[in-house]
Amino acid sequence: MKSSSKRLWMCAGFAATALSVSTLMLACGKKEEAKESGNEASKAETSKPEPLKVGFIYVGPVGDSGWTFAHDTARKALDEKFGDRIKTSAVEKVPEGADAERVIRELVAQGHKLIFATSFGYGDAMERVAKDHPDVKFEHATGYKTTENLRVYEGRFYEDAFLCGVIAGKMTKSNVLGFVGSFPIPEVLRNVNAYTLGAQSVNPKVRTKVVWVNSWFDPRKEADAAQSLINQKADVLLQNTDSAAVLQIAEKNGKFAFGWDSDMSAFAPKAHLASAVLTWAPYYEKAVNDVLNNTWKTEVTKWGTREGMNDLIKINDAVPEDVRKKIDALKAGLKDGSFSVFKGPLTDNSGKLVLGKNEVAEDAWKGGINFFVKGVEGKVPGGK
Repeated sequence: MKSSSKRLWMCAGFAATALSVSTLMLACGKKEEAKESGNEASKAETSKPEPLKVGFIYVGPVGDSGWTFAHDTARKALDEKFGDRIKTSAVEKVPEGADAERVIRELVAQGHKLIFATSFGYGDAMERVAKDHPDVKFEHATGYKTTENLRVYEGRFYEDAFLCGVIAGKMTKSNVLGFVGSFPIPEVLRNVNAYTLGAQSVNPKVRTKVVWVNSWFDPRKEADAAQSLINQKADVLLQNTDSAAVLQIAEKNGKFAFGWDSDMSAFAPKAHLASAVLTWAPYYEKAVNDVLNNTWKTEVTKWGTREGMNDLIKINDAVPEDVRKKIDALKAGLKDGSFSVFKGPLTDNSGKLVLGKNEVAEDAWKGGINFFVKGVEGKVPGGK
């Protein structure tokens, strides 16, 4: 019996030992698996690419309307679309000139690999910084200089200016239109001329007066310019500046005006005839995808009504139905290419022929505009 009991005890001991060893081995195995799993997770985390850092510099404050607001709205759309694949940042109220170059260099130093400069006057600074940093992609809005890592993009804003002119030509009572200009550069001169041509297409008696403020964003100067134009009998105003000041002055005086670069209808609902809006998101999405997919290349992109970059919206109920239908027809023509804003014969306001009969202006012609068309009063500062 003792021998039998001893054997049972020994067997039980061996079994317990075996169970302990098995348990230990199982536990060790689980620890190894957990360790390996942790290593795999760590590797996955380590191998995950860093987000593409995308920087923007703005000439004005973001605010709630206008040029900079439109760009920043598109920047936020990028964040939503690409998620953690990118990381965007923006610097607002950057003066054109030396300050711009400093800010661009700071963005490069912070690791931004794609940088958008959203004002014409940033061109020289972008070119200099791009030359020093060939591994960074630079994009300049409304510019004209390109290099291996610097390209330009812009909207065909003059299309909307022409449509505004059509409405203005029908709504004016004095036959005097006003335009608040920022700087006398081709981008702005195209808009002055297109506004006038649009008005003349429905009202040949129209003439346009221009006041320059030499700033993209200065509400006080814009307001003073608008009042000056109204004092000169202008009763429908358009601007190439960023604030809603022109609209607000128009409403204060019982006149009409347009929103520019974004929907400004809420700022002066009685004066607001329509808003020329910009939608930058599609281009910014393209640019980011180009970098992420290693397909970015130097090019000049000019999008307009056809591509959905610009549009005229929120037309005032006071605008007659036949004018609305004309606007719709013109938009259709811009989309399918059957209508061109700048088509000859065109003369400048000195009587000189600047575009031959039936000739459709090429982009190079538009980029070199330094004159006023017939119907615009005065001379271009430093031009014709």
